[in-house]
Amino acid sequence: MRACLPFSRLARPARLVAAVVAPCLLGGCISLAAKPPASLLLVSTANPVPVDVAASAATAHTIAISVPVVPQALATQRVPVQTSANSIAYVKGALWAEPPARLFARLLSDTVTARTGRLVLSPSQALSDPGARLSGELRNFTLDENGHQAIVTYDAALQREAGAPFEKRRFEMREPVGAITPAEGATALSRAANRVAEQVADWVGR
Repeated sequence: MRACLPFSRLARPARLVAAVVAPCLLGGCISLAAKPPASLLLVSTANPVPVDVAASAATAHTIAISVPVVPQALATQRVPVQTSANSIAYVKGALWAEPPARLFARLLSDTVTARTGRLVLSPSQALSDPGARLSGELRNFTLDENGHQAIVTYDAALQREAGAPFEKRRFEMREPVGAITPAEGATALSRAANRVAEQVADWVGR
């Protein structure tokens, strides 16, 4: 009959592996995350909110703007590139500071405030306020490799007041991009996003 090995002898190889791996992890010879880029990309607003101008829901029209839903390709900080009708890639070394949905929602808030004078509330702040509500889906925040374009597409749903029917409208803007690089791509997408946000703000303020 085979004699069973003592537990301490069986456990020794595991302890040996742990002893070898631990210094490597501490010493940095194993990387568990991708190296971050030298800088992160932002969307700049062409319609900044004035500084030191107070507003109150008692005197101003209000609107709640929700962070748009996105397809899986945009649920990331990476910059997608449409390479064909059925495939996408991502710009090497390019990362947004935040996911595109949050960047676009903040841009919408600033643009609606600046162009309409409405007081923009978060969805939670608007629970007790019967103002307008804007939600939607950000379908594209994408570079098109073949067309050399930046494309921003937003499917908006607007309820102008509590109990009113929803209005839906698609907004899309395209801007030329010379090269698929982080800097040029971010600049072109920023321009397209601002143009979409301006059209949405003018629709809201109609």
